[in-house]
Amino acid sequence: MTIAELARSGSFWLFALLMACAGAAEQSVSQWASTFAEQGLGVSKTVGDLLGPMLFAACMGASRAWYGKFGAKIDLKRFMLLSCALCIAAYGVLVLCGVPIFGFLGCGLAGLSVGILWPGTFSLAAGRMERGGTALFALLALAGDVGCSAGPTLVGFVSGAFSDQLRAGLAAAMIFPLLMLLGMLALRRGARLSK
Repeated sequence: MTIAELARSGSFWLFALLMACAGAAEQSVSQWASTFAEQGLGVSKTVGDLLGPMLFAACMGASRAWYGKFGAKIDLKRFMLLSCALCIAAYGVLVLCGVPIFGFLGCGLAGLSVGILWPGTFSLAAGRMERGGTALFALLALAGDVGCSAGPTLVGFVSGAFSDQLRAGLAAAMIFPLLMLLGMLALRRGARLSK
C-alpha cells in the first residue's frame, strides 16, 4: 500500500493510535522510574536508579521472552487486552501507593504489562493489513516513537504543574493504557474499518 492508501485506511489510524499508546505507556514509567523511586518513595538515589528501571526492564524482557516461547498457543488480542488491564492496575499502584516495596512492584508490573504491546501491535497490523508493506511498518514505528516521546513529556508537564508531584504526572499518563484498551476492544469486536 502507498502512504496515501494507508492515510485513507481506518485500520491504519487505529493501529497508529495503538502504537503511540504502547510507546507512551512503556516510556512514561521507564523514563521516570528512578525519579519516582527516589522522590516519591523516599529511597536513596542509588537504590532508585538500580531497582526501579532494572525491575521494569527485567519484567518487560521476561514478558517478551515468555510470549516468544508460548505465543503460538495464545490468542494475541486477548493477551494484549489483559496486558492493557494489568498496565492500568500497575499505574494505579504507582500513583496510589506510597510504600517503597509496592512502588517497585508497580514498576515491575508495568514492565510485565507493556512487554507485548509494541510487538503485538505490529503482529496484529501485519495480519489485518496484509498489503501494508514497508510503509505500514515504518509509519507504525514512527507513531510508536511519537508515543515514546509524548508519554514522558506529559508526565513531566503535569508533574511540574502540580509542584513536581510525579504521582500526578503518572496519573495523567494512565490515559495511554486506557486508550489502548479501548482500541483493543474495538479490534476485538471487529469494528468495521476500511483496509
